[in-house]
Amino acid sequence: MNTLDFSPLFRTAIGFDRLARTLETARASAEPQGYPPYNIEKTAEDSYVLTLAIAGFGPDDLEIVAQDNVLTVSGRAPQATNGAANAGSFLHRGIAGRAFERRFALADHIVVDGANLEHGLLQLTLKRVVPEALKPRRIPVQPGLPSRVQAQVEAPQAEAPQAQAA
Repeated sequence: MNTLDFSPLFRTAIGFDRLARTLETARASAEPQGYPPYNIEKTAEDSYVLTLAIAGFGPDDLEIVAQDNVLTVSGRAPQATNGAANAGSFLHRGIAGRAFERRFALADHIVVDGANLEHGLLQLTLKRVVPEALKPRRIPVQPGLPSRVQAQVEAPQAEAPQAQAA
């Protein structure tokens, strides 16, 4: 039996939870992670937090762009200052400091609400903001006669007081 691995399609998708979860449970093997590693957390019905581990990057090294349902997070390799470069040489360099670009597919009406960089973690807050025109609208039901019948009933009642006055 052949199996198809759909995880590359959905590991960067935000807002496609049910479909991604269904395909993820059908998949048995774990997919490898790229650089930088990230988490996608659903914090509420319409809220998400995307966290990227980007140790060594500062706010000036990062660019975040949301366009056409694609969120792109990119980072330039941090420039070493002269003092840090002259301080010594590395015996082991395990913290990656290379440039990167990560793209995430966003579902319709997902917007980036904010970005926070703290302790080497970039947290992007995402929300689903559905326009009022697309939200379901509840129509209240009024008791009484239909407006056509009610107009016919009111017309003879309006003529009756005029006849009594004459």
